Amino acid sequence: MTVLCVRFQLPPMYEAALPGLLGLLGEFTPVVEALPPDGALADLRGAERYFGRDAVELASVIRVRALALHGVDCVIGAGPGPMLARMALRDARPGLTCAVPGEPDAVAGFLAERPVTALPGVGAVTARTLDEYGLDTLGRVAAAPLSTLQRLVGAKSGRELHEKANGVDRSRVVPNAVSLPQALGRVRGGGNPVLAAERPFDRDELDPDRHRRALLSAAGELGSRLRALGKVCRTLTLTVRYADRTPVGTTRSRTLAEPTAHSAALTGVAYALYEALGLQRARVRALVLRAEGLGPAEQAFHQLAFDPADEKVRRIEEVADRARARFGPRAVMPGTLAA
Repeated sequence: MTVLCVRFQLPPMYEAALPGLLGLLGEFTPVVEALPPDGALADLRGAERYFGRDAVELASVIRVRALALHGVDCVIGAGPGPMLARMALRDARPGLTCAVPGEPDAVAGFLAERPVTALPGVGAVTARTLDEYGLDTLGRVAAAPLSTLQRLVGAKSGRELHEKANGVDRSRVVPNAVSLPQALGRVRGGGNPVLAAERPFDRDELDPDRHRRALLSAAGELGSRLRALGKVCRTLTLTVRYADRTPVGTTRSRTLAEPTAHSAALTGVAYALYEALGLQRARVRALVLRAEGLGPAEQAFHQLAFDPADEKVRRIEEVADRARARFGPRAVMPGTLAA
């Protein structure tokens, strides 16, 4: 086992503590990949040799230090690669690291009875397609011929699915902790700046209407912040965090037709990302929208639509921005959110 997937049990809206916790992981290995808002991957290949301890023992030390130095508990999964470490995290509990040994038989046993949706990147649509042919567990997918999977889900996706179901993980931990402040919403020079808006729910939320209201609010906040900074974004990313508090939840991204800071455009893309997930009775704990690929607004292009309604909306948006700047962020808001 060489990779840890760590989820720190941060209170809602307390993600600003994550950089310090990543620094703690950095004391063991320089190969740390931040998974905002509350997780990280750490490659311990060198650390195991240096400290003379295996990954499970190092995980225990990390948990104790997080509690002692930051007052934050964590759950940790360990595996031979990022994929298995993420999956192991779902079975972990505070004080109990779930570890997947690297031996092929152990990996096969760990994966065999799990549903296909347990694999990162397998969504509801792919799962339904496989289920129609009786491929409802990873063990059955692993035993299916590669050609069959490729006919069902496509050549590239079928190959990746076959490899992952057999425990083959080609992903790597990509160090990015140095740019975490941008991932948490602080815009600075250099790197890949990102703005984020999170909408946590007080309880596990099943109502799609409340999900959409949260997306409307988050998209409006991002648009307002982008315009205040004189920025536009090229990509919008939606992360859905579920009741089981998996480390990264489900994430989908979409590149915009044109860079924008227009709240209505961001809201439309956010709704499209949400609908594409096909959530059915999902117990959602939080929704996070991220505006990525930020650039100067003065260098962005805008396709003229010759639509008076679009021009009217943009003028109203400018007036609303001035009102919010003077009277506070709740001075002007959509009627859906004011109700």
